[in-house]
Amino acid sequence: MTTSSNAMATPDADASRPSLHYPLGEHLPELGSATEVAPGIFWLRMGLPFALNHINLWLLRDRMPHPTQGGVQQEGWTVVDCGIDNPATREAWLQVEQQMLQGLPVLRVLVTHMHPDHMGLAHWICERWQAPLWMSTSEYQSALLASSGLSNFGGAPTVAFFESHGWNKAEELEVIRARMGYYPGMVPQIPGAYVRLMAGTQVRIGDRTWECISGYGHSPEHMALLDAKQQLLISGDMLLPSISTNVSVYAMEPDGNPLQCFLDSLNKMAHLSDATLILPSHGRPFQGAALRIAQLQTHHAERLAELLQACQDQACCAYELLPVLFKRTLDVHQTTFALGEAVAHLNLLWLSGQMRRDRGSDGVVRFKTIL
Repeated sequence: MTTSSNAMATPDADASRPSLHYPLGEHLPELGSATEVAPGIFWLRMGLPFALNHINLWLLRDRMPHPTQGGVQQEGWTVVDCGIDNPATREAWLQVEQQMLQGLPVLRVLVTHMHPDHMGLAHWICERWQAPLWMSTSEYQSALLASSGLSNFGGAPTVAFFESHGWNKAEELEVIRARMGYYPGMVPQIPGAYVRLMAGTQVRIGDRTWECISGYGHSPEHMALLDAKQQLLISGDMLLPSISTNVSVYAMEPDGNPLQCFLDSLNKMAHLSDATLILPSHGRPFQGAALRIAQLQTHHAERLAELLQACQDQACCAYELLPVLFKRTLDVHQTTFALGEAVAHLNLLWLSGQMRRDRGSDGVVRFKTIL
């Protein structure tokens, strides 16, 4: 997210380059209002109670057959992503209904991935409008698992995983042990049914056809949406303009290689033209996909090189290496994501044969560069 949904709100090394183009300049929609970024596509901005304090949501004019009226086309809206479930976000959505929906219903809710700031209010909007949920199977099932308390965000397995990577501060780990309610606190319910999205799925929304582009590493099966004809990409968390998406290893898959998966996924968007307007979940709409992808690739390559250098002379655990990757003080919440991201970088180096990984007699996993 981002610091809410599992991403660190940390600028990457190339984020300040002026080459990315922001067609809307410094404009940001007011909470509860919307800005039209392309015909029939509106940008909403909802608050988040985290260091990363906002999420962008998208409202698209739509027409769909009505299920109870013999397939008669009904005018309405498709919502892409929802915000977390809290009173402020519900109130903001009610304001959107009054000011933006023009008396038309929400016809479907499409969720890019299961993180709380994207999934949280899906149940409420779906129930309110009797609208179906659309998302990938892996994301839907992961949301069900996390909402039951069996998630990567807290509890004894997560604490044991962090301890194995050198985080040994008992008072901080106790906070993590108690976080079993972290996900269901922001995503209290999951709709009981969904429509499956897969890589390559063509979704007709109003007069536009969007192709689903799967992304891995940040979440199980993230779906971005590309309107190739009109050169528009709803990128979710896979392509952000000024921060690097969090990519973490979790207790459920301790030997995973999510960073390689993420970098491979970026390649699926490298063909986009410079004119493609990218609608991200955090930050401002921008143009310059190829440049942004190159910046992210460089950012991660630099972090990997720093880790190789840091582990040349002695084996280090992930917790000891946090200052190498993150140059600021981290609170407990931020450390959970930072440590997962550190392990992701280290696992890539280990699995690619550039590092050795050993578990010491103290149970802590340490990494050593192979010279």
